[in-house]
Amino acid sequence: MTPVSTILIGDDHPLVQAALEGALTQVIPGLKVLSAGTLDEVADVIRAAEEPLDLVLLDLNMPGSIGFTGLFLLQAEFPTVPVAILSAEQDPVTVHRALAYGASGYIPKSIDLRQMAKAIVLILNGEIWSPYPLHLTVEDDDTPRRFASLTPQQLRILSRLVEGKLNKQIAAELQVAEQTIKVHVSTILRKLGVTTRTQAAILAERLTRRDYSQRGSPPGAD
Repeated sequence: MTPVSTILIGDDHPLVQAALEGALTQVIPGLKVLSAGTLDEVADVIRAAEEPLDLVLLDLNMPGSIGFTGLFLLQAEFPTVPVAILSAEQDPVTVHRALAYGASGYIPKSIDLRQMAKAIVLILNGEIWSPYPLHLTVEDDDTPRRFASLTPQQLRILSRLVEGKLNKQIAAELQVAEQTIKVHVSTILRKLGVTTRTQAAILAERLTRRDYSQRGSPPGAD
């Protein structure tokens, strides 16, 4: 770990941010803690940082990000910045998916703050931390590959599709023409192998649902 580390807490709950910052600064001398309440703010902070961040702690579900879409977006736009998941979700399948998809660790919000701080120290030192043994298998489908093919802007749009927003609303938020959103949506559907916005949203949500591991109806068949 570098003498002075900088981490970013991406969570829309100020109490979580404050509690975690307090615990971490007691354990890690000289630690600099930044915070952001939405996925867009997380990206803005990373871009504005004078030095590369040592770690981003990302909530699975926060404004602008549902499930693993935030993780995929940050990996696409900032491939050298380590991202660990900080979430209330802690079932083994979700945890292992996150690690299989490239997260540097998975920290449940339910664990003791002192233990959480120790886990983050290990991640800063280059280790992968998980509340479960790292020997589970993840579904051998091509869902991660399909999501990885989306550009950062397409992932931002997909996050908003999951939230049920219309093209006009998305265009206003991203400050682009509505026609541009329409083109991106068509590309997203094609890359994900689905035909409707609803199917794309369901596929994104299923990445964090236990029943997605159960074979049966394939993604996009709804």
